[in-house]
Amino acid sequence: MRPSESRGIDRREFVKSAVAIGGMSALSACLGRSGDENDDDEDDVSIPAGTDDPTSLPDRQHAWNGALPSDDHGNHVLASHHVLLYADYVGDGAPTADERETVESALQSLERAFEWSSEGLLFTVGYSPRYFDRFDEPLPDSVDLPEPAALTSFEDPDLDTNDVVVHLASDSGAALLEAEEALKGNTDTVNGVEMDAHLGGVLDLPEEFPGRRTGFVGDGLPAENNDVSGIPDEADVPEESPLYMGFKSGFDKNQATEDGVTIPEGPFAGGTTQHVSRIRLRLDDWYVEQDQEERVSEMFCPAHAEEGTVEGVGENLGDDSGAGDCVETIEEDARSAGRVGHAQKTARARRDGRPVILRRDFDSTDRGEAGLHFLAVQEGISDFVATKTAMAGEDLTDTPTIRQRVNNGIQEYTFVKRRGNFLLPPRTHRALPTPRPE
Repeated sequence: MRPSESRGIDRREFVKSAVAIGGMSALSACLGRSGDENDDDEDDVSIPAGTDDPTSLPDRQHAWNGALPSDDHGNHVLASHHVLLYADYVGDGAPTADERETVESALQSLERAFEWSSEGLLFTVGYSPRYFDRFDEPLPDSVDLPEPAALTSFEDPDLDTNDVVVHLASDSGAALLEAEEALKGNTDTVNGVEMDAHLGGVLDLPEEFPGRRTGFVGDGLPAENNDVSGIPDEADVPEESPLYMGFKSGFDKNQATEDGVTIPEGPFAGGTTQHVSRIRLRLDDWYVEQDQEERVSEMFCPAHAEEGTVEGVGENLGDDSGAGDCVETIEEDARSAGRVGHAQKTARARRDGRPVILRRDFDSTDRGEAGLHFLAVQEGISDFVATKTAMAGEDLTDTPTIRQRVNNGIQEYTFVKRRGNFLLPPRTHRALPTPRPE
């Protein structure tokens, strides 16, 4: 189903396209359009201002849930628009105290300009293993941050080793672009607030892919932006789906809690680790060869398909996909149904009954390709590796009908192109930290 030509959808496509293009021209166009009194799109709404009191904000950079709206079932709803900026430190050796002050001033300027919410701006700043290699002291044992690597036998991703990744998220495309251009030093004011500093003299911030990556998530956005490689013309992407594969995600009971992904001790207590994968989607077979029942079976589990558990995109599931109930039958499903479900496999990676990763992923049309930026936070990267190992299901291929990419969840349709690991320090140490901050 191709997007409607209605004015409302045109506006949403315009904002998404502006974020994807980036730069001052896109920002000017976005601001000009939002200033059109005859245009009632999302960026016409006044963007709420931030705070002059940094101590009023949570010390956890990843403390987003309290700043996000919830749906009728209590599931947190991510911001619509996202930008990932992969940057490198421009200096030689270790960063200086003055550079740390510059970075912190720039970030606090954003927090004064924008409310800490999806209506304003949410952001994190993460640091890679390579960033910490420049210091004489290693990271403490309380931080589990290995170099990124291929995590299955059937992938060969490029590895993201940039020093820093900045993740910006907002329901307002204009707010997102303003924040990005302000960090780059291309504008002196954001949302009516003057920037005290920018990052341009400290970090080499990218202008284009792969250093700059963009995306979106939310009901209707995939259906409105499906004229890209990887989505067949025949695809009937549901209008109410927040993601390209046609189902809801991020059910509260199928997510780790923010407490559960927080580093509990050491100098980075209150921080977390972040893994970001770029996944290419090829959904021809998903939408053309598979029917809804088969898609439910491979996304959730065969029992859900047999019993008609999932209606439409899964809104009826409430706050729990129910895939945890399918874990004990996974080997029997492999033999009797000849396939296993993605969520069913992933649900095997739990601690104290809860998943060990908190997903905040979003779709993308970077490079004109349908994709997914799979962003997850967890206490340590080993938690992500355990989840990915369960998701891969290589232990289930003894059943003749199940291969690495066939009848094995959704792996036939997803291709990992890039992987990166980062530490998200607590806000106290987010500006160019040493491995052993106070």
